[in-house]
Amino acid sequence: MKRRERGAALLAAMLTVTLVATLAAGALWHQWRSVEIESADRQRIQSAWILTGALDWARLILREDSGSPDHLAEPWAVPLQEARLATFLAADPSNNAMTETSDADQVFLSGDIVDLQGRLNLTSLVVAGATQAKPLAAFGRLFDVLGLPAAQLTTMAANLRFASDISIENRNAAQAPLLPQRVEQLVWLGLPADTVAALGPYVTILPQASPVNLNTAPAEVLYAVIGNIGLADAQRLVAERERKHFANVNDAKVLLPTGADFDPSLVSVNTLWFEVHGRLRIEDVVIEERSMVQRQGRQVQAVQRERSATRSTPSTEIKR
Repeated sequence: MKRRERGAALLAAMLTVTLVATLAAGALWHQWRSVEIESADRQRIQSAWILTGALDWARLILREDSGSPDHLAEPWAVPLQEARLATFLAADPSNNAMTETSDADQVFLSGDIVDLQGRLNLTSLVVAGATQAKPLAAFGRLFDVLGLPAAQLTTMAANLRFASDISIENRNAAQAPLLPQRVEQLVWLGLPADTVAALGPYVTILPQASPVNLNTAPAEVLYAVIGNIGLADAQRLVAERERKHFANVNDAKVLLPTGADFDPSLVSVNTLWFEVHGRLRIEDVVIEERSMVQRQGRQVQAVQRERSATRSTPSTEIKR
């Protein structure tokens, strides 16, 4: 009898220890989860503030640069290579929060500014519900130099016009595609993903029609926007502007061969639309922000902002 009582007591003790251990493990997990959530929330808020500060810095650079031809030798065109956030804080003599163990030592910031008017603007292709002949011809030459099927351009233009039609009859049509806001969304207009990837460096979608900046556009875009020239002529323009940027559109026009179809309404040497890229790396977490900004005189405002977060490994390079 006593042996049974001792066995029952031992079993009860073991059950008690198991229950206490289970409750302790559960409490510890809940505490760990709360700490992780708080840490992630703090990291998210801090990242947002840092990237907002980086955007304000870019806006200041663009504002100070206003009033002159925009070209690739200006301060805004110089990318910020990845650097420790502590480097920027240490440069501030009023900052007293920096220590050797500061979290800023583990945070890396990089970014760049891209001239969106150095690309063909799809918004110029359809204006007031009608396809524009000259922009369509420019896109035709771009498709040609990139080796893309002309039939895909026809499909894209037709669907873009259809998506731009805001009439009630069109909106009620079940087959009306959505109007893309980003280049990646051109698949909505019937383009294959590989075609969209090929067009990515050379096209953009802006809120309004815009000319191409002769000082920043790549040779393929110059070949597309200027008719009756060869790709070699466009590459010659790029080489000439690297020696000295174009102060006005006539500086580029005089370098073109006889017979070139140069339309001053399609080109410019000034830019109103830019894209600011910010990249923040905290250990293995990479947070990227892409902002479209509009500059009007000395006023520079962000009109679109989007942010994404990914995890990186030493063998993985984060690409835009």
